Amino acid sequence: MTEASLAAIDHWRSHWRAAEWVERADRDVGEPWSLPLVVRAEKASPPDHQHAMYAAARSVVAMLSSPGAEPEGPWYPAIQRWADGFIRKVTRRARGVRWPEVQDLAGVTCAVGTAEVRALLPHRVAAPPVVVSKLQVAGLDLEADPELALSVEPVDAEGPVLTIAVAPGLAMTTGKACAQVGHAAQLGLIELDRDLVWAWASGGFALRLVSNAEAWKRLGDRKVRAAVVRDAGFTEVAPGTVTCAATFDQLS
Repeated sequence: MTEASLAAIDHWRSHWRAAEWVERADRDVGEPWSLPLVVRAEKASPPDHQHAMYAAARSVVAMLSSPGAEPEGPWYPAIQRWADGFIRKVTRRARGVRWPEVQDLAGVTCAVGTAEVRALLPHRVAAPPVVVSKLQVAGLDLEADPELALSVEPVDAEGPVLTIAVAPGLAMTTGKACAQVGHAAQLGLIELDRDLVWAWASGGFALRLVSNAEAWKRLGDRKVRAAVVRDAGFTEVAPGTVTCAATFDQLS
């Protein structure tokens, strides 16, 4: 992790804490922006639901910590405008020739296990890039591998691991789940302890996903410091639903 990347993290930590959510809501209503998450989903070899979630979460924080996201970087204006509203994310799928086309757009691709997900620069909801507009939004619901539990991802991790707890029993499609864990990773980056965040970023953003009643109860009892995601209710779940939370504490 370079000094430029760590500087980008510090900038966004300060930026998000400075603005009032009421102000952001007003801007979002007037001209909503969203960050696209594109999941590669080939017909012959679709990724696992769990791996797609891991790759989506990592791609978001990898983008925000990119040197391009610094105040002097080329990605800054788009990310800043998006950051001035809600942290809306829309998951789309790409296959065949669409996936190489997506790689030509500014963004960060992360691969975990069977999944590849690319986080693209935010855009106005009403005016997505032409390539993005061709990608399907609804219906991304991948199979979950019964042998692949929500646990530490298949990489060696040194240093802090960010645990993202997903609400047990909450039905979400893969597309929705990818957006929610992306929110959680982002909130962890900007809200949790700075020293831990820096160490986590320097170690490559190691993630762990859990979804069980015991972990969720510990979060509800406020026994750990966590960044909590409350959904705006645009799709699939009711407004205010707590979908997931991010913490550096062990939950199970």
